[in-house]
Amino acid sequence: MMDSAIFGGGCFWCMEPVFRALKGVQDVQAGYCGGHLDHPSYEQVCRQDTGHVECVRIQYDPEQVSYRTLCEVFFGTHDPTTPDQQGHDVGPQYASVIFFQDDGQRQRAVEVRDEVQRHFDAAICTRIEAAGPFWPAETVHQQYYRLNPEQGYCQFVIAPKMVKFRKRFSALLRAS
Repeated sequence: MMDSAIFGGGCFWCMEPVFRALKGVQDVQAGYCGGHLDHPSYEQVCRQDTGHVECVRIQYDPEQVSYRTLCEVFFGTHDPTTPDQQGHDVGPQYASVIFFQDDGQRQRAVEVRDEVQRHFDAAICTRIEAAGPFWPAETVHQQYYRLNPEQGYCQFVIAPKMVKFRKRFSALLRAS
């Protein structure tokens, strides 16, 4: 039986390979959540008037990886203290948000947020909100890092992030 989780933590290109590398994760899809427009496009979300956040929807086996662990990885692989920004990516579509799908997810997200706060000098600004509809991003945005490793953003932003992630969370990685 699979469960799902939805996280927004900056550019979905950066988040997708992190979660895809974890044991127990069956699929990761880039998309949009939290807005008021049905079936938004990347261009509409980038105009910053739909209310959507770039995010990933993770399909995972809770027997192999817990929702709590996914939350810990989420907080450990982006800066949850910068409102609407991750590095040079700035705008409300890059907000740090956990979109919970039931009260258990909400409770675990709040617990993990409160526990990891001590590791940050600034206050965590991650929003914890009920998930509305998840809209898959266009095909060009799916598995972007794997399909475009030579692209500049992949080399200079995602690749270093993946090195740090693999070192910090090595015990959670799926076998190669």
